[in-house]
Amino acid sequence: MSEGKGFDEIHILWISEGMSCDGDTVSVTASSQPAIEDVVNGLIPGLPKVHLYNKVLSPTLGGEEYLAPFRAAAAGELEPFIFVLEGSVPNEKINGDGYWSSFGNDPDTGEPLTLNWWIDRLAPKAWAVVAAGTCATYGGIHAMAGNPTGCMGLADYLGWDFTSAGALPIVNIPGCPVQPENFMETLTWVLYHAAGSAPPPPLDDKLRPQWMFGKTVHEGCDRAAYYEQADFAMDYNSPKCQVKVGCWGPVVNCNVPKRGWMNGVGGCPNVGGVCIGCTMPGFPDKFMPFMDAPPGGSLSSMMIKPYGAFIRRMRGITNHTVNEEPKWRHDRELLTSGYNPRWRP
Repeated sequence: MSEGKGFDEIHILWISEGMSCDGDTVSVTASSQPAIEDVVNGLIPGLPKVHLYNKVLSPTLGGEEYLAPFRAAAAGELEPFIFVLEGSVPNEKINGDGYWSSFGNDPDTGEPLTLNWWIDRLAPKAWAVVAAGTCATYGGIHAMAGNPTGCMGLADYLGWDFTSAGALPIVNIPGCPVQPENFMETLTWVLYHAAGSAPPPPLDDKLRPQWMFGKTVHEGCDRAAYYEQADFAMDYNSPKCQVKVGCWGPVVNCNVPKRGWMNGVGGCPNVGGVCIGCTMPGFPDKFMPFMDAPPGGSLSSMMIKPYGAFIRRMRGITNHTVNEEPKWRHDRELLTSGYNPRWRP
């Protein structure tokens, strides 16, 4: 601890053996504000020294060398640490004679240790617990209707009222995959809190960072003005509002249109992709089929059509007017600007 206020050093134990494609780890490597390598190399002022254990980013050869810190933490011999989970949590109570997902083997029996075994031992000891990506936060693709694994998000498994050893709720950062800066910015806030120099990050009732997920895609979309003017895209090559071709942006909590994807560039609607709601607890089931217009899209676009057509026409007239210079800008011998000096006595 540093002066009794926070930690000088902390470990990050990142397990991606949930039902996962490792896409969140790959995405996070693209962050630049801050970059994960800057955090690990101690280049961010005020953060504790960070030791990161992630299989994709690990310099080890794997095997027991890689598993050593995880085994130590499970035995209560490594602290403090932040536990990051990537991937959804399968229900091992319905695994039949096998298992759904494992991480290493039991050294005594040689049998695989399930993801659930690790969660049960790491989460209660962790100073903070972070769920990276929609699979870990709410179950995601693997938890959709018809799946055989009984997958769920980490809060569904641990309980939505779970608190870590650092008295923090689970920190959910959804996204399929997670937006790189969203994750790193939140992790950095948690690290500043661990250092004793910041309050806990404010979370909403779905345990998402409020400042990132408090607004909808539509509220930050550069196509939103087209919606207001009832000017809708009918195919995917158009720069106009995409509600009629399947975009759920007006009802989805996400900041990607404002933030972009890498270095402020990209983001689904910004580059012509419809929002399919991948940051939401109801994803994917409540947003399918992905390319169909949302149920309310037809009604809202129909109701705004007369208003939008009128406003678009009026704005067109005004646009023509303000594209003309005032008549007094000329080189004739008469001043016509209305200049009228008032001389003091």
